[in-house]
Amino acid sequence: MPDDPRARLDPLRHELGQIDREIMALVARRQAVAQRIGQVKRDAGIPTRDYHQEKDVIERARASAVEHGLPAPLGEELLLTLIRGSLTAQEKDTVAATGEGAGRSVLVIGGAGHMGRWFVRYLAAQGFQVEIADPRDGPDGIVNHRDWRSIALDHELIIVAAPMPATAAILEAMAAAPPRGVVFDVGSLKSPLRRGLHALRAAGGRVTSIHPMFGPDTELLSGRHVIFVDVGAPDATAAARALFEPTMATLVEMDLESHDRLIAYVLGLSHALNIAFFTALAESGEAAPRLATLSSTTFDAQLGVAARVADEHPDLYFEIQTLNDYGTESLAALLYAVERLRSVVRANDLDGFRALMTRGQSYLKGRAKR
Repeated sequence: MPDDPRARLDPLRHELGQIDREIMALVARRQAVAQRIGQVKRDAGIPTRDYHQEKDVIERARASAVEHGLPAPLGEELLLTLIRGSLTAQEKDTVAATGEGAGRSVLVIGGAGHMGRWFVRYLAAQGFQVEIADPRDGPDGIVNHRDWRSIALDHELIIVAAPMPATAAILEAMAAAPPRGVVFDVGSLKSPLRRGLHALRAAGGRVTSIHPMFGPDTELLSGRHVIFVDVGAPDATAAARALFEPTMATLVEMDLESHDRLIAYVLGLSHALNIAFFTALAESGEAAPRLATLSSTTFDAQLGVAARVADEHPDLYFEIQTLNDYGTESLAALLYAVERLRSVVRANDLDGFRALMTRGQSYLKGRAKR
């Protein structure tokens, strides 16, 4: 009787499982060493991230992978994943060690929402005493006042993490009796909040505005941007900046009008492009499984981005398209670009097509150098 393949597979699978456990043990050991390195850096005032060292680590990983008969990119991908894990742990330790909290009180209006919960977690890690005001159930263990208007706003920091129309109304209502603490919103747009921000500032409020350029699932802030929009209260802006200075986020300051003009392209244009992409596919009559059998590298990459956009909250994306005073500018640019491409293709204009590609290549290379 021939050997049963399953009898040979079982010990091999057992061996594979043991190797996986050994790998996890080594990863945990590496993480512990990385955290000790982070402590040494904090004690010495050395920045957490060292790009030259990371480059050396990646090059060693690629070389080591080849030595063991593995593809160099596999070694690079593995080490990049481990580096991100180490940096996340180091950043959390730094935030906890150097955070601004020390028991100071914070109120997160809209603290049961996605970004509201992110701020609850983030500020609690810095030692703040965090409360929320939200009609929905919030995070466990956090005091929820349900309605911010029903309590005394005597907190040292008040964060408004509500939808933009609600945020505008909250800021205007606060102007009637400005809180003593620093107030800031976290809206993706500022023009819908312009009147409320200026009203609160004119009434003597210590108000500023920020835009975290990341989603609520973000842990490591390295490579992420946080934008600060000063509306005439620089001390409030400085207080908001101090919350993020222990991290590796890039902190950017700009005026309100510049913010929304740029966001019209950074968010508005990119969202619109992907909405148009998946709308064209959905209305093409081609089934997704059939398209998948013919997918290409470019199609797969674009489909992945479009799928993430499609999974986002439509009301928020609608607000980003409709509430920005500069929103139609980017949509008009998209329509013009598509029409130019269509006219070049219909005219069989090779030189015109090359010109579009060359201009795009030049623009994107210039962006990469900045």
